Amino acid sequence: MGVKRTHSLLAITISLSVAACGGGQRSEPSGGSSSSGSEQASSSGSSGGSSESHAAGGGGGSSAGEFQLSESDSAEGAHGEHPSAITSTATHAAMRLFVVDPDAGPTTGVVIKLTGPDGHAYYTHETDAQGYAEVLVPAGARYDLEYLSLGRRSTTAHVEVPAGPNQDIRLTLRYRRWHPPPRPVIVPREPPPETPAETPPPPPAPEPEGLVLEGILFESGSATIDPESNPRLDRVVEYMTHMTSVRIRISGHTDNVGNPQRNQALSQSRAEAVRAYLVAHGIDGSRVEAIGYGDTRPVASNDTEAGRQQNRRIEAAEL
Repeated sequence: MGVKRTHSLLAITISLSVAACGGGQRSEPSGGSSSSGSEQASSSGSSGGSSESHAAGGGGGSSAGEFQLSESDSAEGAHGEHPSAITSTATHAAMRLFVVDPDAGPTTGVVIKLTGPDGHAYYTHETDAQGYAEVLVPAGARYDLEYLSLGRRSTTAHVEVPAGPNQDIRLTLRYRRWHPPPRPVIVPREPPPETPAETPPPPPAPEPEGLVLEGILFESGSATIDPESNPRLDRVVEYMTHMTSVRIRISGHTDNVGNPQRNQALSQSRAEAVRAYLVAHGIDGSRVEAIGYGDTRPVASNDTEAGRQQNRRIEAAEL
């Protein structure tokens, strides 16, 4: 005679925000006006159950960033392009997530990290074409949720998974990806009247927008990475480890003080040092490019110390 398996099926509404940010160096720090922004998501928690939960501020009396679970009758059957590969157990809850852009529909290539009270992290795989991903987590714990990002870490959602066996929890997240602002456009000077007009060259192919990696520090005038940079670099390693489809370009930049050729060489060496760190920590070298631009791509005026600090930076861009 078989044993009947009882499931606790839950729904959740979620709001997440992850910020992307800038970077700098120890003796040549970045300024405070580097590129910044956020990836945002607010969810409607609807898995077709008997009730829904509501995010903070939307009713239910929960505190900011707290999200309540409520009973549902369809979480267990939730899956994406393929049948689910996980099953809830007596000790672990099955978290089933759908990530959706309100304008574009299901969002692919997003990894969600859930961190328990003991600091242990659990990761979904990248969301599929239906915006679906899943992960097992121990029941009876409170989890911080965040999107993996190359930018600054920011946890704004918390989920209390109740104790109990065989729980299937569905999360529907609305997601808006942040895009870096466009680079400043430098308008070339018009040729003097006596110069014959020439056919202008075709415009260069657009390059992927990068974001400044704040907190990556170097010893002055060298490509030696300061150990204080390791936690920031480790977050890039984490991102690349779990975002297995991603390739990135690391670019080094300097101010315009000193010899341009030396600045170019220094920026290249610093970009290569960051790439070497990623490779040494398990990232396939074919997924990481390194390039130095010297002082040719300023993001601020070099006429002030604050501007020069902003121009001394390391950027990362997805390819």
